[in-house]
Formats: sequence, C-alpha cells, structure tokens
Amino acid sequence: MAPHTPPTGPGHDAFHPDLPDHDHKDGTADSSLPLRARLHHIRADALDADTAQTGGMRRFAAISGNSVGSERIWMGQTHVAPATASSNHHHGASETAIHVVKGHPEFVFLDDSGGTREEIRIRTSPGDYIFVPPYVPHREENPSPDDEAVVVIARSNQEAIVVNLPELYVLGHESDAG
Repeated sequence: MAPHTPPTGPGHDAFHPDLPDHDHKDGTADSSLPLRARLHHIRADALDADTAQTGGMRRFAAISGNSVGSERIWMGQTHVAPATASSNHHHGASETAIHVVKGHPEFVFLDDSGGTREEIRIRTSPGDYIFVPPYVPHREENPSPDDEAVVVIARSNQEAIVVNLPELYVLGHESDAG
C-alpha cells in the first residue's frame, strides 16, 4: 500500500496539509468558521489592551473568550514600567500562572504562618515562574530604575479578572483589611 500523499498548494497549509488554510491572504482569520473549530495564531503585535487593568501595569490579552472563544483559560502579557509598583489586587476565583520574560519583577503578599504578619517579597529573574492561588491579595513591583519588566500570564478562566484593593491582607483575614 502506497503512503498517503497529502494535498499541497492553495487552500492547504504546510503543517496540516489535509486541512484547508482558513486565513485570508492578509493574515486575518476566516470569520465564517466557529472560533472553537480551528487553531488560532495571535501575533505579538495584535495583543488586545482592552483588559482589566491595575494601576502601574499594562495588561494585554492574547488568548481570551473574546479573541479565540476560550472557555477555561486566559493568557496574555503584563508590562510593568521601571521603578513602578502595581496597585494591590487579586484575581477572584482564577488560578494565575506567571512566567517572567524580561526584567526582575518582584511579587509581594502578606503571610502570617509564623504567627506575625509580614510582607513577603519574591524576587524573580527571566525564566522564573510564579503561581498565584485564587483570591490571594498581592502586587507586582519593578524595582529597576531603567528597564521594563514583562511577564506572560495564564489564568484558569477566559478573562482577566482583577479586583483592585486598598491594601494587602492575609487570605482568610479579609475583615481586617480596611
């Protein structure tokens, strides 16, 4: 039996030659297909800045319910300017994973596991990861006087939930905040 030779040429892409190429020549997706019936390519210059924001940071959505029809994940970038700290905030019921791409951002939260509340500061480098559990109040800081910090964020829901807070508190002690 001869091996299958996939079709090539117009209407087929190089990676999946059995599937028609559904992008237009200008690189935009064919909107006649359901969002959840195809792969999506989000170019770096096409990130969406219309997201929930926190003072001191700029968030850009890449993967979201609006952009690709995702139902259980949100992914994008966050930029923190030099010598800047975000507002205190949490991300609701969403789990958040962070990958440091550029700079040395610091992640700050309160902890009282030793019997006394203390501010914990996690100092990071490019390539590091941070996990933020649901509802944990925190903030991001970029102590560099010269360089922007950039991180990639993934969340366990399709949108960037941000609940800004007046101050940090230890999760479980919300009544003590404010």
